[in-house]
Amino acid sequence: MDKLSNMDIRPLIVIFPVTLCFLNPLRALCADQVPMTKEELIRRTQELFDAVVPGDKEPWQKYFAEDCIFADEKGRNLNKAQLVADITPLPKGYSGTIKVAKAQSLIHGDTAVLSYDTDETETIFGQNLTARYHVTDTWLRRNDGWQIVSSQAMRYYEDPAVGRIDRKKFADFQGTYELAPGQTRRVFSEGELLYVERNGKREQLLPESCEIFFRKGVEGRILFRYADNGRVNALIDRRNNEDVIWRKLN
Repeated sequence: MDKLSNMDIRPLIVIFPVTLCFLNPLRALCADQVPMTKEELIRRTQELFDAVVPGDKEPWQKYFAEDCIFADEKGRNLNKAQLVADITPLPKGYSGTIKVAKAQSLIHGDTAVLSYDTDETETIFGQNLTARYHVTDTWLRRNDGWQIVSSQAMRYYEDPAVGRIDRKKFADFQGTYELAPGQTRRVFSEGELLYVERNGKREQLLPESCEIFFRKGVEGRILFRYADNGRVNALIDRRNNEDVIWRKLN
């Protein structure tokens, strides 16, 4: 007893808590003491998306902070409770995958940012669909653990499928349209193609349906409006469900 009481126990005090991290598997937080890496961020993020199809809420509960800000591609802003509740299994007849791609990371101290694409495939009763999104997540290390405090998603714009149209109708659409004095655009055809031109810039109008057109790589639609007399009297430039109307001059 005398020898033990006379020993310098300070080394034991230093070693004891460190040893606990290795000996006690319940001390899961010790694992988050190691520096975060890009590979680990990707692994955790893929774990989240793998849980979407079966509707497994556990990874979303685990990796998102209680005070997180989540903004999705639909424009919704969800808190954690709403986000976790939104994770439900796909309906019967639906299946799919979401894969993390083109990830970039910025890690500094207790903050980590992962910016990445998600390539989504979905099968709905045998019909295959695809979509691409871009997401940026901000992770913070707090209370000895890493969690997402902010996430924002956007969907990449994709042109619609080109539809079929009776090209004899091009004659209805051709002419000059005026937005305001001195502000005009011209619609004309060359062969089997329809174009709109303004200030020397020409763009092809691709048909989506009979009187609805789009321009490659440009969001919004071009519509032609018929008057009661059966003739086109306006070109409508529809942007985000709001219309800019160009009156037909000739």
